[in-house]
Amino acid sequence: MSTRYIMRLPEVIEKTGYKRASIYNFMKAGTFPQARRIGPRAVGWDSLEVEAWIAKQLGEVA
Repeated sequence: MSTRYIMRLPEVIEKTGYKRASIYNFMKAGTFPQARRIGPRAVGWDSLEVEAWIAKQLGEVA
């Protein structure tokens, strides 16, 4: 099992292969994990949620 940590946008882009606009569109549609505010001008994603989303897209059991 992976360790839980906060992923920032560049890593989410690298892991998913999607650009910023697509990620935010998926979040708006409710099909991608929501970003969490981690500072006044910073957001991050739960790494386990992003990895589970990737596994689901690949048809694997998360």
